[in-house]
This record gives sequence, structure tokens and C-alpha cells, in this order.
Amino acid sequence: MGISSTKITVLKPAVFLDRDGTLNVQVIRDGKPYAPRELKDFKLFPDVVESCAALKKAGYLLIVATNQPDVGRGDMPKATVEAMHAELLRLIPSLDLIEVSYDSGKEPTPRRKPEPGMLLDAAKTLNIDLSRSWMVGDRWRDVDCGKRAGVKTVFIDYAYDEVLQAKPDYTVSNFKAAAEVILKATMS
Repeated sequence: MGISSTKITVLKPAVFLDRDGTLNVQVIRDGKPYAPRELKDFKLFPDVVESCAALKKAGYLLIVATNQPDVGRGDMPKATVEAMHAELLRLIPSLDLIEVSYDSGKEPTPRRKPEPGMLLDAAKTLNIDLSRSWMVGDRWRDVDCGKRAGVKTVFIDYAYDEVLQAKPDYTVSNFKAAAEVILKATMS
């Protein structure tokens, strides 16, 4: 009888988080949400830090998956977005990874939401079990991305002037409520 050196990989659940309108306060113009353009305008919603810590304590990896098309369009320097992400990591130490699509949005690409590329890439990198994972966001693109990746979705409804394409698994009014939905589902 031989000894096997087969490595067993344990897949972990994750919560994928949109950035603008989910973790940080979005800028609303004409009924539509936009990312802040300057670091001084980058502010977290109340209860985000505590809610992320609770999700982390429940065993979830926390991955930000964000479209930042202003960089791809040349309307915002990449350095500004990177400074915001450094601040995000400082403010929310429980985050494991930030995935970013800088694509302009003029053409569909595999990593730009609603496509699931950022989630699939993170799943490969961090051994994530997508069947036990979640996507939280405030736009139809977030819900569609989660559905295409095979994760459960929580939609934060701010009554934007846009229509959902896919039906989310849950709809809530803020990030704290989204975290509570996930934590409750985890316990059942």
C-alpha cells in the first residue's frame, strides 16, 4: 500500500461586492449612479465596515468586482482609482481582493460586468466555490454578472432610472440588509 501525496483543495465561499453604490456612496446625476471622480469624494456607507467583518467572520472571502469605465474612456486617471482602492483596503481590512475592469464599455469584454469574468478569475485564483457564493450590487449589471457566474444575488434597490434584466434572488435597501440576508441564509 503506497502513500499518496495528492493535494486536496478546499473550495471556499465568497461574497462578491460591487464598489460604487454598494460599499461607497455613489454620485447621482439624472437618476443614474456614477463613481466619485476624486479621492476626497470617496466615502463608505454606514455599517459597511462592520457588515464586511461579520461576513468575513462567517467564513466568506470578500472580493470587490468593479467596472471603472471612466479610466478606459480617458475621463479619469487610473491612479485616482488605485488611490480609492488603497483607501478601500485601509478602511475595510477584511477585503481579500479587488478585481477591476477598466474597459470603456463600448464593446462587451469578458471581465466587464454583466459578463462574469472578474468573478470567474477570482474563483480560480482563490479556490472559490461559486455554488456557495454571492454577488451584492446596486445595478442590473451586478445581478446579471452574478447570475452568469452561478452565484446567488442580492440587489440593493435605490430606484435608479434603469430596468433590471434578470431577477435577483433578494432585494434590499442597503448594504447592512444585504449582509444580513447572506448571514441568515448561511445559518439555515
